[in-house]
Amino acid sequence: MSTAKLTAAPVPKIKRRVLNRDKLEAEIAAEAVRVFAECGYEGTSIATVAENAGLSKQNLMYYFPTKQSLYQRVLDEVLDEWLERMENLAAEDQDPREVLRTYVQAKLKFSREQPWASRVYAMEVISGAQLYGAQIQSRVVPLLRKDIEVFEKWISAGKIAPVNATHLLFAIWAMTQSYADFSAQMALVLNRKQLTKKDFDDAERVIVDMVLAAVSVPAAPLNAG
Repeated sequence: MSTAKLTAAPVPKIKRRVLNRDKLEAEIAAEAVRVFAECGYEGTSIATVAENAGLSKQNLMYYFPTKQSLYQRVLDEVLDEWLERMENLAAEDQDPREVLRTYVQAKLKFSREQPWASRVYAMEVISGAQLYGAQIQSRVVPLLRKDIEVFEKWISAGKIAPVNATHLLFAIWAMTQSYADFSAQMALVLNRKQLTKKDFDDAERVIVDMVLAAVSVPAAPLNAG
């Protein structure tokens, strides 16, 4: 009986290069999102991102030839995560209140864990979405319409009160994203260096209560005896 040790098959060189490139591009994008959030698109330089990533400018430009291509990658990743939460919202077979509660929780978690990403996206939108407007329109609008259709089915079935679903979602976006985009102001008001998990938990309770109150169905009046 052979006692030779079994060894894992070697990873092909081409595949290894692809894996390494993907890893490095992800690391560059992670540094870029913070710089774009702090400096804006116009104020960000490839040289600054490269220095933060521990690369030369020429090396970084091998992976991202222009600042716009790097900005596009950053916003693509932000929007991917943002839309994943919208896809989970359109679950018409579930309890609308639990779906909305989970949605608010997910949006606040994104603001708490990835504030730089939220700020980059907000800055692009506030500036008129000149560089990323087409992607937002082509990817956000279809999902928004899908979610609105689910709200309309819930309303027709009497599961929630009649509500303007579009503006309800706008309100949820504004309330949850403000805890990333305006966290510095909130921390100043609360007299601390940064928001804590308790602050986000408190925000979740308030926002969920407000949203559920907006969609609650009034109790049927008792028959007069």
